[in-house]
Amino acid sequence: MAKAVKIIIGFDPGLADTGFGVIRLDGPNTDCLEYGSLKTAAKVPLPERLASLYQQVKDLLAKYQPDIVGIEQLFFCRNVTTAFQVGQARGVVMLAIGQQAIPCLEFTPLQIKQAVAGYGQADKRQVQKMVQLILRLKEIPRPDDAADGLAAALCAAQSQATLLASSDKH
Repeated sequence: MAKAVKIIIGFDPGLADTGFGVIRLDGPNTDCLEYGSLKTAAKVPLPERLASLYQQVKDLLAKYQPDIVGIEQLFFCRNVTTAFQVGQARGVVMLAIGQQAIPCLEFTPLQIKQAVAGYGQADKRQVQKMVQLILRLKEIPRPDDAADGLAAALCAAQSQATLLASSDKH
């Protein structure tokens, strides 16, 4: 029997800033436990930045021991260098999740917007406002990466609920 309370962490990967959001599902209630941005310093060599990000993700996973993780898929990019860096950061996040054997759901930005705002072409502000409303926060989560991490967590919550409901029918 699965435990009733579920902890879900969402990630919006980036090299300089990886947004994250931690939510708790308890029956019909969804609460925000923490959100923020995992940062790495621009002047530090890339291997050290990736190692720092990896350790920060491991620490966050250890702190909350999530039941599931949602992560945004790589989207874009005009700038190939930025795309490679984001891809490397995303890989480090995925490695930390995989080492803990935590189920991980990946979503496109369109899927996350659809889940949170009900419209796949919603703009950043609409998504942020919906995250604030759904989680009953006093203000829009800052920085933007943190709101995106919370949105990924909410998308994972919605997806896992749908998966459980469909498996109950079989």
